[in-house]
Amino acid sequence: MLWHACRVLAATLLLLAGLLAGIIGTAGGVTSLVAYPALLATGMSPFAANVTNSVALLGSGFGSALRSGPELQGHYRTLTRWAPGIVLFSLAGAVLLVVTPSAVFDRVVPFLVAISALILLLQPTIAAWQQRRGRAFGRTSTSALGAGVALYNGYFGAGSGILLIALLLLTREPVLHRANALKNVMLFAADVLPAVLFVVVGRGVVWAAVLPLGVGALLGGLIGPSVARRVRPDILRVLIACCGFALAIWLFVGQ
Repeated sequence: MLWHACRVLAATLLLLAGLLAGIIGTAGGVTSLVAYPALLATGMSPFAANVTNSVALLGSGFGSALRSGPELQGHYRTLTRWAPGIVLFSLAGAVLLVVTPSAVFDRVVPFLVAISALILLLQPTIAAWQQRRGRAFGRTSTSALGAGVALYNGYFGAGSGILLIALLLLTREPVLHRANALKNVMLFAADVLPAVLFVVVGRGVVWAAVLPLGVGALLGGLIGPSVARRVRPDILRVLIACCGFALAIWLFVGQ
């Protein structure tokens, strides 16, 4: 295990991974695409890496939430409507992770992430089709999809940002960097209680890894929103989708 071989090397690896993960994730990509494999590389079990990742990446969410104010103008009503459900179902997902085996659900995860990345790529086409047909997601279907994303976020988390961005683009905010800002704030709010649960239950959190990964993620989270504002939406869309496909392949191969 890398922690026993060289703690300084492991801490440095996680600090850099947290920084990169924070930038990628809060700019619209997949935070866990970097952070989760880095934790596994130190020799942690998948469960320990998952819960440690959830606690440490609160720093990324906090930093990005602080920097997302300009993009949230006009969306406070969306936040107040969506946030309670997202928080509640994320906590429910975390409870499921603690008390149930993950084998069946984990088999579905790569396909969920890949489908969301594909939806993200096709969102302009889908939105144009919706406008031509006069069809949009109803409140019931939107609530159900949002609950599913939140449940998954609390249970595993990797790729939940892609899922939520795709849902927001199709239902509430067609501008990518604004949808990304909404995602950043909602997922930060949603990740707090699961992290508290993991800490209280005491199952798997490796505190020696939380500090360097969390510090790096906080710094990356502060930088990420500025990156998102400066990248062309079409380029950002492709980059986020590529992160999603890469994560889906990695999760599928790792099963």
